[in-house]
Parts: sequence; C-alpha cells; structure tokens
Amino acid sequence: MNIEQQYIDLFSQTESMICQHSADVLNAPRAAAMADFEKQGFPTKKVERYKYTDISKYFAPDYGLNLKRLAIPVNPYEVFKCDVPNMSTSLYFVVNDAFYNQELPKSNLPEGVIFGSLKEVARQHPELVKKYYGQLADTSKDPVTAFNTAFAQDGVFFYVPKNVVVERPIQIVNILRADVDFMVNRRVLIVIEDGAQARLLVCDHAMDSLNFLATQVVEVFVGKDAVFDLYELEETHTSSVRISNLYVKQEESSSVLHNAMTLHNGTTRNTTQVTLAGERAEVSLCGMAIEDKNQHVDNHTFIDHAVPNCNSNELYKYVLDEESVGAFAGTVLVRPGAQHTNSQQTNRNLCATRQARMYTQPQLEIYADDVKCSHGATVGQLDDNALFYMRTRGIAEKEARLLLMFAFVNEVIDTIRLEPLKDRLHQLVEKRFRGELAKCQGCAICKEK
Repeated sequence: MNIEQQYIDLFSQTESMICQHSADVLNAPRAAAMADFEKQGFPTKKVERYKYTDISKYFAPDYGLNLKRLAIPVNPYEVFKCDVPNMSTSLYFVVNDAFYNQELPKSNLPEGVIFGSLKEVARQHPELVKKYYGQLADTSKDPVTAFNTAFAQDGVFFYVPKNVVVERPIQIVNILRADVDFMVNRRVLIVIEDGAQARLLVCDHAMDSLNFLATQVVEVFVGKDAVFDLYELEETHTSSVRISNLYVKQEESSSVLHNAMTLHNGTTRNTTQVTLAGERAEVSLCGMAIEDKNQHVDNHTFIDHAVPNCNSNELYKYVLDEESVGAFAGTVLVRPGAQHTNSQQTNRNLCATRQARMYTQPQLEIYADDVKCSHGATVGQLDDNALFYMRTRGIAEKEARLLLMFAFVNEVIDTIRLEPLKDRLHQLVEKRFRGELAKCQGCAICKEK
C-alpha cells in the first residue's frame, strides 16, 4: 500500500464521521478536495516547489487522528501563562486542531468582531464563512491544501468588520497534546474588512515529546485601506513536523506584515502566497530560523503583483549549526501592466559548521518595463576579522560568536511592531543561541516557569 492509499481509505471509511463533527460549510468541499488529493498525491522532491523537502515521507507513519472530536484532558489556561510582559493580549488556545472554548478570556473585543471556533462560527454564520472559506486555498494546485481541506474539522475564525480597530493584540497558542504519535489538521480563516486594523500572534508548542505532524491552511482577506500584522512563532521539539500554507489577498491601499520565526523545531515547511489585487497595496514578509542538530526549515514564498503601484519587501535570515538544513525559495511575479512595482527580496544565511546546508533560490518574473525590483542571497560563515577583533578586546570566543549571530538576526526581530514581543524575542533568541530553549520540550514562551 502506498502512503496516499491509507488516507484515501481512511477518508472513504470515515467521511460521514468527519462531517458529523464539523460544519456544513467545511464539509461542502471535502469530497472534491479528496479527489484532487488522489490525483496529485503527496509531493516529493521531484516536484519543483517541494524539491528541498520530501513531504511524502512524513505522512508514512501510523498517526492517531481525533476524528470523533473527543475532549483532550487539559485546561490550557491552567497550564500556560503568557510570559511576554506588558503585551496585554487577548489569549486563546487551540488544542491539537480544536478551538478550546470551554473557558474563554474576557477579551472585550470591539462590537462586531468575531473570534472563535471556525466550526461553531460556520454553524452560526454560515453565509459569512461560506463567502470566504476555500476561496484562496485552491485544492487543485497543492496536495497538502487538498489533504487539509478533506480532513480539517475545526480551527479559528477571525473577522473584523469595516473600519473597526482592534487595539489589543490577539494571541493564539497552538498546543500539541497526545499519548500516541499524532496528526492534527488545523484551518484558519481571517477576514479584515475595509479600513479595519488588527494584530495576531500565533505560537506553536508541544506538551509531549512524541512524533507530531501538523498541517495548517490559513486564508487571509485584507480589505481596502486595512492593516494587518501576523506573527508566527514556532517553539516545539525535534520530533515535530509542521506543514503550513498561508494564502493572502490584499485590496487597494492595504498593508500586511507577516513575520515567521522558527526558534526550535523538527521539520518545518512554510508556504506563503500573497496576491496584491489592489493598487498601492504593500506587503512585508519576514522570517528567521535558528537551527542545529538535524533540524530542517524550508520557506517558500510567492508574491503576485497583479496590479500597478504596489510594494513588496522580503527579508529572511537563517543561522544553521551542526547538521541542520535550511531552504528558501522566493518568487516575485510582476504581471503585464503592473507598472511602478517596487519589490525587494533578501535572503541572508550563516552556516556555523561545514556540515550545515543552505539552499537558496530567489527568483523574479517581470512582465512590465517600469519597475524597481531586486533580489539577493548570500550564504557564508561568521566574519573572522570581526571575531578576531572581539577576542582582542577580551571577549571569549564562544561569547563573541553568540554576539555576532545575535546581531545577524536582529534585523528580522526589529521588523516587529509590537514592542513587548520584540523585547521578549531578543531574550529568547539569546537563550536559543546558548542552547537553553532546547532543554524545554514544552512552551518556553508561555509556560509558567
């Protein structure tokens, strides 16, 4: 039996159960999504978009799935406490792939704002969710998106109506919790209407040192003149696999900042696709990965400049130690007629050992003649001259190397527009370079010490 067949059979045997424990809006595209998955199969390195990460092998083990939606015996509000001082977030939890609604914070969200279980909101407001669900995540073009659409039963829905400003940042903590090797399939749908503003921080953590596989599909709609910041912070363990596909569509004069930071993981594949559909829209994609052991981080980005007068900026930095592997593939497409496009793409990488490997592939596809576009990528080691200079000033070699690596990634941290989170990340990155975060197999950020 090939890897795909076990999931095709599972879906055939449990489709009614999956639908029973979800909502009609989420159930409607399941059969078509599974058909798309059967046609494509899991991607291997033979697929150009996945040539740096063999996705198929991670689905081979026999994982448990919670298709009956049994309650997980954990109250995250008792186990976790936010350790980012002065940020004052509205804190919510997703346990595996189910939104935790047994106890919710007194968040006092502005009138009209909806934040909660995707399944429950789809039952209460089916027309609202139906208008957006699955509109960006095309199951015919990506097999992981098709797989997730077929099996996802719940997740998060975030809706901000026209001209509403959500002053307090919202934080989601995704907790992986199980007694056996486990698979979760999360879905996130975010709608920021015209003139609205919001900030969302998503943290991934694992409570158990088992083998976890998490697929995630995020769809983000950002309206005219809207502003949205999305921060993703992964701090799990070396036995976890995360495959996340993020789809963003921006309208006229909208602004989006996305910052994806991997501090500790096993294998991570992040796909980010942005469509600039309205003039004067701007997007900033930033990322940072700190790896050692045999850790693997692969970031794949695609920015579609579909109309004129839009700006995009990308900045990704990796620090690779021991036998870790990093990959970055970024494509900027400037369509015919998309004049006055301004795009900059930068990927900088440090390999601390000869065994570490970095693969980088920046690309520009330009079909307009009045544009400003650039890209650059470097792979290197620490500056010997700078290291020597610091040692002559009495700084030990190990400490000097830590300071240089910290300075290298600091540029990515400084793009964060939440000052308390920025300050906390400076501390966490320093701990990560010293090897302290790796000792914590749970939540090093939000777990009460």
